[in-house]
Amino acid sequence: MIPLYAFRDNSCDPRKCTIKRMERSGLVRVLSKISRIPRNTLLLDPRAEQALSPADRPVRSITALDCSWEVLDKIPSGSWRRQRALPFLVAANPVNFGRPWRLSSVEALAAALFILGEQDQAVLILGTAPWGIRFLELNEEPLGLYAGAKDSREILEIQGFYI
Repeated sequence: MIPLYAFRDNSCDPRKCTIKRMERSGLVRVLSKISRIPRNTLLLDPRAEQALSPADRPVRSITALDCSWEVLDKIPSGSWRRQRALPFLVAANPVNFGRPWRLSSVEALAAALFILGEQDQAVLILGTAPWGIRFLELNEEPLGLYAGAKDSREILEIQGFYI
């Protein structure tokens, strides 16, 4: 299993926070300071220039930015070696259902795990949200294709079919 981290700035609605559910289940370590994010982690950042791909395996850990979409630009991007954006996927969470790229933190971590070949761990963490498995159902085809890609370039080609 890949260790999972989340930087949480407490800007999201605590009643809808998927990271809090994962934390209660012991599936993620929550960090309250950006400086505590491990430098050797794979940081999931929608602002990153490179797409996540199976070529990013092996990783020591994966970190999600758990904050409101409205404050994302205020979070410093830092100097992590591996910052990656997820390719086109559709949200299954109740707040952004059906909207592309508006994934909750648990969806983002699960997508990363799936693409990196850790499908069982992806299913495990999605089990913390009542609608979690629906995310895999909605994105079954693209996730399967992304997981079979060689690198970021191929991920972007596959993504082009969905945009």
